[in-house]
Amino acid sequence: MNSQKTFLIVLWVICLFFLCWFVWIYKTGNTENQTNLYSNAYGIIPLLGGLYGLIVAEHWGGMRSKVGKAVILLSLGMITWGIGIAIWLYYNLILGVDVPYPSWADASFIVSWPLWGIGAAFLSIASGAKFGIRKTAGRIMLFVVPILVIAFSYYFLVTIARQGIVSSYEGSLKTFFDLAYPIGDIVILTIALLIFGLSYKYFGGVYKKAIYFILLAFVVNYFADFTFSYTTSLETYYNGSLADGLFVVTMTILGTGIALLDPRQT
Repeated sequence: MNSQKTFLIVLWVICLFFLCWFVWIYKTGNTENQTNLYSNAYGIIPLLGGLYGLIVAEHWGGMRSKVGKAVILLSLGMITWGIGIAIWLYYNLILGVDVPYPSWADASFIVSWPLWGIGAAFLSIASGAKFGIRKTAGRIMLFVVPILVIAFSYYFLVTIARQGIVSSYEGSLKTFFDLAYPIGDIVILTIALLIFGLSYKYFGGVYKKAIYFILLAFVVNYFADFTFSYTTSLETYYNGSLADGLFVVTMTILGTGIALLDPRQT
């Protein structure tokens, strides 16, 4: 069995393990004890995915190629997100804070957004988006998609999920993250939709599935962040809840997409 298949099996087994754990938490109602706090160990998923991604990037020539740059940045985004979960777990177990928001964990989470955004931009170049822009339909999409995403996201991520940012000032730090997260979601989702729309006809070969997985991960992450924001606003969030389940799926899908870009397995 090659390294790619071994990694994917391990990744998805870990994913299913944590998803079953979250279902158990929900079914038993154990939402306020050490058991559900330890469920945040799912941060191992993005850490493993990111480290494997750095190995994959090296076989693309690292920073010397567009695909290599894309994989490095996407992988670093996973690693910083995994570090954020590790810090979150420290707040849970050592400092006794169940929902540390905002906290130093957010300082690590937020770094993932520009890394993923720039990585997705390099991926768009490598996947042929520039050819789609040359067509009239591509230019229209380049103008229309951001407007639609911004309008939808403002209502979805700000008005509903965060109950309106302007009315929820509880300190400049919270306000900063309340603004930064939806902006990051908007940028990444916009880039993902543009990559798909502009590059669809140029997807091909053995890497088509990899790109689909990566784009799907960004879409799932969008709804994961909405769920987290909405439940924290209503104060119904608990560790190991639906939001965490969606984050687990996001990181597993993203790790899968990056692994499928491994040129050694073509």
